[in-house]
Amino acid sequence: MAACGAAQQPTKLPTIGFLGSPTPSVGAHWLAAFVERMRELNWIEGRTVAIEVRWAGGRSERFAEIAAEFVRLKVDVIVTSGGAVAEAKQTTSAIPIVFGLANDPVGAGLVTSLARPGGNVTGLSLQSSDLAGKRLELLREVVPALRRLVIMATIVNPSNMVELGEVQAAASTLGIHAATSEIRRVEDIAPAFEALKGRADALYVCANPLMNTNRVRINTLALGARLPTMHTVREHVEAGGLMSYGPNWPDQFRRAAEIVDKILRGTKPGDIPVEQPTKFELVLNLTTAKALGLTIPESFLLRADEVIE
Repeated sequence: MAACGAAQQPTKLPTIGFLGSPTPSVGAHWLAAFVERMRELNWIEGRTVAIEVRWAGGRSERFAEIAAEFVRLKVDVIVTSGGAVAEAKQTTSAIPIVFGLANDPVGAGLVTSLARPGGNVTGLSLQSSDLAGKRLELLREVVPALRRLVIMATIVNPSNMVELGEVQAAASTLGIHAATSEIRRVEDIAPAFEALKGRADALYVCANPLMNTNRVRINTLALGARLPTMHTVREHVEAGGLMSYGPNWPDQFRRAAEIVDKILRGTKPGDIPVEQPTKFELVLNLTTAKALGLTIPESFLLRADEVIE
């Protein structure tokens, strides 16, 4: 998707480096939402703006090398998400960085404060401390006998550490025993499910590039283990997970385009407040529910933003 029209232009087009942390199949609609909103704001690819797209494929070791490539290309703005934000920030303190998704931007040291980010980084937070509690309450409506929860996370991922703490606190409040299953690499996934047999009533999956890239495998193994799953993003439910509740990620990237527009028109990133999610959605996979033998209350189905059958 790289624009090569710059050669015919007397002046170099403003250039955006889009660093997608997952694989193209996971993140293509984030990019599409971003490009569509840019177009609505009169930034047309190849005519008024160039977009250099790189995918890390869920491999965090790629983040720094892609960020360094964007620095060499002298892009005007870097757009990225999750763990790639910190790597981009370490690579450049000069090029503005806009994140579409970040769990705890202040806690992760990406910005000084949400209202006044300072520095070269701003964007959209996923942060909403009551989300973990809301997810567990929703899960318990569908799995009333929920007593033992396993949280699958990558604890080297800073945003997973934040989420893990929130889920543990929410579980404790609801009287649910929560254990952690740590996934560091793809080879850990299958053994993790072996270890879970008979130890859990449900599984909470923290999103990160590794989990997102292997979402079909995780959900297939969860179904085999007869474990209902709660996810933070709808993509995991489309891949066979039971349910998700959280911000709409393509919508976050649409709004990231509005921040990029401000930066390209001269506003400093440090003066643009970090925005919070406005659109939350509850998505349920009814096929998975039936396969697990779960009866979904009618009231729950009516509240769902989408039911996949």
